[in-house]
Amino acid sequence: MPRVSKNRVSSAGSEQGTSDGQTLAGPRHVAIIMDGNGRWAQARGRPRLFGHHAGARRVGEVVECCPDLGIKYLTIFAFSTENWKRTQVEISGLMSLFRRYISKEMKALAARNVRVRFIGDRVRLDAKLVQLMDDLEHETAQNEGTHLTIALNYGGRDEVARATKRLAADVASGRLLPKDVDEETLPRYLDTHVLPDPDLVIRTSGEARISNFLLWQSAYSEYEFIDTLWPDFTSEELARLCQRFGNRDRRFGAVKT
Repeated sequence: MPRVSKNRVSSAGSEQGTSDGQTLAGPRHVAIIMDGNGRWAQARGRPRLFGHHAGARRVGEVVECCPDLGIKYLTIFAFSTENWKRTQVEISGLMSLFRRYISKEMKALAARNVRVRFIGDRVRLDAKLVQLMDDLEHETAQNEGTHLTIALNYGGRDEVARATKRLAADVASGRLLPKDVDEETLPRYLDTHVLPDPDLVIRTSGEARISNFLLWQSAYSEYEFIDTLWPDFTSEELARLCQRFGNRDRRFGAVKT
C-alpha cells in the first residue's frame, strides 16, 4: 500500500522530444510487478516482512511522480492468488500491512486527487480488509488525478475464469446472444473493464516472467524486466523507462510503411 512521499521527480511529461524534433508519446498506463521485497530484506539480515514494509513506502514515491511523467493510470501487483502458498506468518503480516496502510493513507491519497481501485477476488480476504478497501474506493471515487489500481488476491487466469462465468450467466439468461460474443465482449466482464490496457509493464528484481498478471490486458503491452529490487526502485528509474518506451516502435501487428 502506498505511503505518500515528499520526493518529486523532474517532469518528463507524457511526451518526450527527440534530437530531430520528433515528439514521442510516453506510457499513459504503467503496470508494475513489484518483486524483490523479500530478497532485499534478507540481504540486510532482516525478515521478509521488513522488505514488504520498505516496498510499501516505495509505492508512495512512484504514485506521487506519475503526474509529472504523464502517467494517468498506475496498476500495481500487491498480492497474487498464488501468494497464498507462502508461510502463514508472511501472509498474516502482509494482510496486516494492507489494513494498516489503507487506514493510514486514505486521507492523504484522497487529498492528492488519487483515484484508488482494487482488482482481484475479495472472497478469500478477511471482512475488515474488504471493508477498508471499499472505504478507500468510496473516499477517492470522485478524484480525477492518478488512477491507482491495486491488484490484491489477483491472478490473470482467475480473473478470466470469473469473467467467463459472468458472461456465461448473461448468455444463459438471454441478456447476451452467443453470436454476439467476440474479443470485444469479454473485456467488459474483466475486473479492469473501466481501465485502458497497460502500455508498459515493468517487473523488478531480475525475473523475466509475467507471473499471471494482466494476461488478457497486456497482449500488446511493452515489457521492461529490470534487475532493481522493488524497495530500491526510484522515480528517476521510472522516468528513464518511460523515456525508453517513447523510443519503441509499436505497430500492434501491422507493418511499418
